Amino acid sequence: MSNAPPHVDRLRALPKAEVHAHLEGCFESSVLEQWATQARVLMPRPRECLFEFEGLADFLRFLDWACGLASTRERLAELSYGYSKRLADGGAGYADVIVNPAHWPAWHGRLPDMIDAIDAGLTAAEQDGLPPVSLCVSLLRTQSSDAAAELVDTLVALRHPRVAALSIDGNEAASGRTGPRFTEAFRRAGAAGLRRTVHAGESSGPEGVWDAIELLGADRIDHGVRAIEDPELVGLLVDRQIPLGICPTSNLTLGVYRSIEDHPIDRLRRSGVAVSINTDDPVLLGASLVGEYALCSKAFDWSDDDLRSLARNSIDASFANADVKARLTQALSCW
Repeated sequence: MSNAPPHVDRLRALPKAEVHAHLEGCFESSVLEQWATQARVLMPRPRECLFEFEGLADFLRFLDWACGLASTRERLAELSYGYSKRLADGGAGYADVIVNPAHWPAWHGRLPDMIDAIDAGLTAAEQDGLPPVSLCVSLLRTQSSDAAAELVDTLVALRHPRVAALSIDGNEAASGRTGPRFTEAFRRAGAAGLRRTVHAGESSGPEGVWDAIELLGADRIDHGVRAIEDPELVGLLVDRQIPLGICPTSNLTLGVYRSIEDHPIDRLRRSGVAVSINTDDPVLLGASLVGEYALCSKAFDWSDDDLRSLARNSIDASFANADVKARLTQALSCW
């Protein structure tokens, strides 16, 4: 007999972490309209259809526009606090959130100040009882190897306790193969104690995931869904227990898959890959953590044990400290 999909309240109560979300994806349309008006900047589309994207390239252009409006410390702190609030609303107890300095023109050349502003918002959130959040500072695939080295040098010198990892994101299909360009930067980041998380296997095929593992030493893959096209790669992910931070609604909205039934998250899970469920760009794509669990639970008829396993994957895959992981794992055992 199949299990009925868990009620939304039970999914919210499921102890879990989020390991693939972008701060750039957390702008509310009303806030963007207000900031654009204040800056006398034209909106790319009317507010009611502001988040209707034509594909990944259009989406990334929009990110640059939106981030350009977050020009003050107060706005960046407000945005960061808002993410923590959204995280708590989804019942998560921790998150690794990605921020890509390349998207934020007001902060170019001011990375320490940018991290400090984000940290102020996240610290205020924690003081108000909201979940802890770590930062994954990301390169953009179109950047040069010199720019990557400069970013890593800054992070290593700064050693900010909020920063857990080096990341890389951007449009793989448009950028072509970029793994070799960033190999040295990721090697140096790993040697300095930073974790490494890599966007791959979204707009590229399995070859992007291979490069993420073999060239960039990825501890975790963001997306990675197209690994399903290569059985040898799936076997490698299982053998090395390299987790995938999967974002189903993002993949559907941006055209990677046509329907949730076509999505490979359940096939990857059944193959033994450590998959987790995440929102990617929650506000811009209309995704919530509870909604993602509900969508997949209904589509794939997941049992409570399946959901516990997925939540455990999210906790294990996170870059949280041992105390946070132990607390969430203990709570999960009581769900």
